[in-house]
Amino acid sequence: MMSGHRGCFFNTLLFLVCVFVPLLGHVIETVMILEDEHSPTGKLLWLLIVWLLPFVGQFLYLLFGQRPPSGNYVRFAQPSY
Repeated sequence: MMSGHRGCFFNTLLFLVCVFVPLLGHVIETVMILEDEHSPTGKLLWLLIVWLLPFVGQFLYLLFGQRPPSGNYVRFAQPSY
């Protein structure tokens, strides 16, 4: 018979994972938004979306918010002559 007692260490570990993994994702996405080529208003709107809609906002930014870098870069499957 299981007693249901997991111990303090596992509860603490679970709490840290549940709190800090999403927080780390928000911080990484915030850096991505600030480095991307959006207008200041666009950056502010994306930051609000990402921080106010926890998982949906991050998903929306990854789908629709990223812009390709400008300048000279090589795309895959295109000849570079």
